[in-house]
Amino acid sequence: MRPEPGEVLHFSEDPTITVFHPHVAATAQQPEAYVWAVDEVQAPAYWFPRQCPRAMAWVTPGTSASDRERVLGPGGGERVHAIEYDWVERFLGVELFAYRFSAAAFRPFGGPEPHAFVATEPVEPLGPAQPVGDLLRLHRDAGIQLRVLDSLWEFWDSVITSTLQFSGIRLRNATPRPQAHQ
Repeated sequence: MRPEPGEVLHFSEDPTITVFHPHVAATAQQPEAYVWAVDEVQAPAYWFPRQCPRAMAWVTPGTSASDRERVLGPGGGERVHAIEYDWVERFLGVELFAYRFSAAAFRPFGGPEPHAFVATEPVEPLGPAQPVGDLLRLHRDAGIQLRVLDSLWEFWDSVITSTLQFSGIRLRNATPRPQAHQ
């Protein structure tokens, strides 16, 4: 599920929203109220239940061959998403929906490369929410490796010290980080 040219998407488990109003999310790192959306590049990061913690990494032109091999592994493609076993049932059973918006109502957010698009005024979707469908199939069809781990932390620590691009979403919901042995 990706936006068409000139569109951005918002993913939700609620298929009944008719108008999106800017708000400050409980986890926001900025005080401004926004409606959030993503483009084609960032859409796969949201093919998950909303609260599902996930760690993601992908190849960029600056990715070293050794990091690609270490993080993605043989046959790993260009991108990997990781979740925890405790989230697999919810991942497989969630009913996720996508709302399409005209990109004209949004501006890029984040830098140096934008990771989202935001609107500061209420926006109406271009039509009703569309079911996203089978999230496992979406990953497979997009060539994204999906890993299921006991804990995200060892993978996350490896990713953030690599030359791959990465993103972590809802990591506060992950299994607590193991305590260092003394």
